[in-house]
Amino acid sequence: MVQLLRSTSIACAALVMAAITPATAEEYVTNFGPVGPNEPIIAALGGQRVIAFFEPDRGSCSVHTFMWKDAGADAPYSTSRVRLSLRPGQMARFDDSHMSMDLLCGVDASTLAIVAPPELVNQSAAND
Repeated sequence: MVQLLRSTSIACAALVMAAITPATAEEYVTNFGPVGPNEPIIAALGGQRVIAFFEPDRGSCSVHTFMWKDAGADAPYSTSRVRLSLRPGQMARFDDSHMSMDLLCGVDASTLAIVAPPELVNQSAAND
């Protein structure tokens, strides 16, 4: 129960930070990782916003991912949450009609990083 509350509070803090961090409406912070435990990956990929973090759990990465369409401040949001466990070296792929990315659990479950095709990352960076 305590871990669930801690995970939820960390995710909420990351969502709030992602919403208030930009200096202007068009400027977003991006962090593709690798990141350590409880540090957020923040990305814009193919018209989608992504926040992901992990907690080490018995030698695996317990990953929490939130994704939503980047449609502006006035648009209604439909957020998807995905929780999964990855062993070191394993990747999870997220596919959508506009995006495809992998999350990679690092050696000894000590890091998490986004792995995406260069054209998608470059396209997203140009849009940021």
